[in-house]
Amino acid sequence: MIWLGVLAMTLVGAAGAFFLKAGMDRVDGLRSLFKNYRLYLGGACYLTGAGLNVLLLRRMDYSVLYPMTALTYVWSMGLSAALLGERLTGRKLAGVAAILAGMLILSR
Repeated sequence: MIWLGVLAMTLVGAAGAFFLKAGMDRVDGLRSLFKNYRLYLGGACYLTGAGLNVLLLRRMDYSVLYPMTALTYVWSMGLSAALLGERLTGRKLAGVAAILAGMLILSR
């Protein structure tokens, strides 16, 4: 159950970053900034992720949970490649491998 919480927290955080990026790409002035629903959705996702983080801290050690938030970067890279057309490079994939290896070490 805790791992589902970590998964949800990191996915929601990555969605927040994605919606903020997608929203800012469409801002061309102050008026459009306040009318952009993507920015509100991104902020809501970030707040939800933070709330999940607080709840998870009740059940997990901070020294384990906080490094696991790096999984957010893995999801963010996947979203940016799939939905924004950003390139996946060997360096980025090596970073993902390092994050996943670190999570595996911490989970034992």
